[in-house]
Amino acid sequence: ESRAASASNKEINIQWYIPSVAKPSNDTETKVLLLYAYNMNPVKISNIKIFSSMSVFSGHLWIPLARIISLREKLSDLKEQVEILMQGSKIFSTSVPTSFLEQSETWKKRPSNKPQMSDVKVDLDEKTEEIAKRCLSEVKALLSVVPALSSPLTKIPFEVTLQSITNLEDMFDLANGCIITEGSLFNWIISLL
Repeated sequence: ESRAASASNKEINIQWYIPSVAKPSNDTETKVLLLYAYNMNPVKISNIKIFSSMSVFSGHLWIPLARIISLREKLSDLKEQVEILMQGSKIFSTSVPTSFLEQSETWKKRPSNKPQMSDVKVDLDEKTEEIAKRCLSEVKALLSVVPALSSPLTKIPFEVTLQSITNLEDMFDLANGCIITEGSLFNWIISLL
């Protein structure tokens, strides 16, 4: 079975279409088409001719190409800042007593249920938090039905992890698009659409 036919949990699939000639009328600015589909419950599609679900949604938005390119650069910078903060916290967290390290050698043999490093919540410094709020405010404005009414964010609406920032950066990758699975980032994006 392909992923197109089933989704075991909540997920949103983002794809971009860059038309060569087709353009919304009365626009001189180059725009691209954001195509999205998401499900709110697990889905299994065995026959598309008879498929009907109240938990599957799809849609599209025309978005200015220049704004997406600019946003992607800002998200890339934000990701770099988050990685720097993670490196700083890793250095701090590796200064543990030798006796603990010796004791942990026996623990290494047992499987761990610890989250991956990319899923660990990152404590942002003031500068990085402001960069994140600006980037996320721009994401909100791009995805809002009425961008002019979209107010800047005063707090970050999801848990900041390296994975969540990477997913957000991938979301605006015009060449590939992305799939974002359930979690606080998923919930925030769905609330905007």
